[in-house]
Amino acid sequence: MKLANSKLLIIVSFFAIYIIWGSTYVFNKIAVTELPPFFLASLRFIAAGLLIMIISKILNFKLAITKKQFLNSLIAGFLFLVYGNGVFVWALKYVDSGFAALLASTQPLFVLLLMRLIDRKPMQKKSIIGVLLGLIGMYLLVSQQEITSSEGSILGIFMIFTCVFSWSYGSVFVSKADLPKNFFVSTGYQMLFAGFMLLIGSMIFRETWVSPLIWSIEVQLSMLFLISFGGIAVFTAFNYLLKNVSPEKVATSAYVNPIIAMILGWYFLSEKLTLQSIIASIVLLTGVYFITSRKKR
Repeated sequence: MKLANSKLLIIVSFFAIYIIWGSTYVFNKIAVTELPPFFLASLRFIAAGLLIMIISKILNFKLAITKKQFLNSLIAGFLFLVYGNGVFVWALKYVDSGFAALLASTQPLFVLLLMRLIDRKPMQKKSIIGVLLGLIGMYLLVSQQEITSSEGSILGIFMIFTCVFSWSYGSVFVSKADLPKNFFVSTGYQMLFAGFMLLIGSMIFRETWVSPLIWSIEVQLSMLFLISFGGIAVFTAFNYLLKNVSPEKVATSAYVNPIIAMILGWYFLSEKLTLQSIIASIVLLTGVYFITSRKKR
């Protein structure tokens, strides 16, 4: 029964990081059109972190952590949410949400290379094929001049790649780090730490803080989704998977998210959806199959 429950949790968690996480690109794009990026991200993670801690207290989860767990949660929060997400949201001012998600699909490549360098873990043939297909898909995407020639797009693309590296290193780090045993509590600490770091960043960059009372209804609904499903649910699932399956398999979400983001961006935000982008998506999904079907050593 325990094994069946574990398998079900893994399936549900993959659904969360594949489908729900893919939709967050569009909701972030909607929110960042009205709100400063670091202010947006700080509110999202502070609110989500506080809700997690309140729920954890009600459910009598252990909230006490060691000094080492505190430091590791701080590092993970920075890698994932301050740089990996906060700067990514900033870059969405210059890049379409679907295109940004497709750029993030290089994450499995970074994870595999990092594991090779850190653990000296050899890459299996299927993993190599999967990464190569991902790179081919990326080439098909970025070779479209009508998408990459807009103002600020080059800066946005470069910053997104640095965010992907930060997120990839964070994935490898968390898979080995000493963090709170409860994944829900671990998520709460990471979000709270990241939220306050982003708030400091917002003050340093002198962003204009906007009262939620004057946000448009679209932004209010987007923030509610980002805090609940796109924050609490998805990031808890992400932390759970990092401790129960290999990091490179978790990183395959970066292949599926773009498909969801691209379709939603086209439907709701009238973003460009070209035949070449669709072909690139098919190639990327094929790469997912090869990485996830590799034999576990």
